[in-house]
Amino acid sequence: MAWNQPGNGGNKDRDPWKNQGGNDQGPPDLDEALRKFFAKLGLGGNKGSGGGKSGIPAKGIGIIAVLAVIIWFIAGFYTVKEADRGVVLRFGNFHTLVESGLHWRPVFVDTVEHVDVNNIRSDSTEGFMLTQDENVVVVQLDVQYRVVDPRNYLFNVDNADQVLSRATDSALRYVVGHTTMDEVLTRGREDVRARTLDLLERTIDPYSMGLQIVDINLLPARPPEEVKEAFDDAIAAQEDEERFIREAEAYAREVEPLARGQVRRMLQEAQAYKEQIILEAQGEVARFNELLPQYENAPQVTRERIYLDTLQDLYAKTPKVLVDVEGSNNMMYLPLDKILEKQGRKVNDLSPLRVPTDSNMNQSRNSANGSSNSTDSGRTNTRGGGR
Repeated sequence: MAWNQPGNGGNKDRDPWKNQGGNDQGPPDLDEALRKFFAKLGLGGNKGSGGGKSGIPAKGIGIIAVLAVIIWFIAGFYTVKEADRGVVLRFGNFHTLVESGLHWRPVFVDTVEHVDVNNIRSDSTEGFMLTQDENVVVVQLDVQYRVVDPRNYLFNVDNADQVLSRATDSALRYVVGHTTMDEVLTRGREDVRARTLDLLERTIDPYSMGLQIVDINLLPARPPEEVKEAFDDAIAAQEDEERFIREAEAYAREVEPLARGQVRRMLQEAQAYKEQIILEAQGEVARFNELLPQYENAPQVTRERIYLDTLQDLYAKTPKVLVDVEGSNNMMYLPLDKILEKQGRKVNDLSPLRVPTDSNMNQSRNSANGSSNSTDSGRTNTRGGGR
């Protein structure tokens, strides 16, 4: 039922939200509260005789202003980290750059943007890209950069980090589009990385974004899953080819010194053989020159002696069978197998033509003089018998 409903038996007003004391007091007076506060501080001044309320004293307003100025001044101090640079904006426009440390700014007039200029930042781009030979590959590239000019970084372009990301993606797609799939996947990755870095730097330089490209890292590209097995086989074949080339180069490095040593040895042996033959030929010529006067004195004896010495050298290495036909009725047995076996000796076993020395010539002269008469008589008898 309502609190003050008629017929309530004359009870007092039972409204719990109404002042039970009968004194209807309103909300506290702010001016009165401030007056009491300053009165406690001894700043209240004289009270009015008529009991009227007085306003805030002028001295109190001054103190409030001083406190506000102190708070405003203290709030203006700020710190720039060691790795950052502070970009001071005055009423929204660039004003100055500040280094790391403690600085002060007028609050509500200047604002400070903190930009990290020491740490390396990183951004990544990845996607399906079309190659020059109209194949699709999945390429991922990480770019590392840092801020070198905070003012250009904040004001020359809108969101420099996003602009760099889009420029990286564009440069990578352009380079991949002018490269075959085999080069992107295998041996041409370093070339793709270098060309992408060069194109990216040439793209962002005109914008003066205040960024410096530190390095880019081209991760191993991969083909789509549908053709992955075929390209794995191609990559394995490429690796086998490179391995065979390395093994061949290693074998060549191992064999080449040996071959060069053999060549030098053969050249030395050939030179020695050449000198030996030349010396032997010169010796033979000298001996023939020494025999020339003897040949002029006794040509027949000299010719026969040279002939006999030559036969001696030949017959010494040749199998011989002596047959006496006249007055012999015995059956002869010729060991042809042994003769043929001995005739199969190497030609190197045969000594070259040997010119008799002076001692041999002297001995041959003596024997020739002693036997010349018997030889002539024997020939005469033979001729007589032939008749």
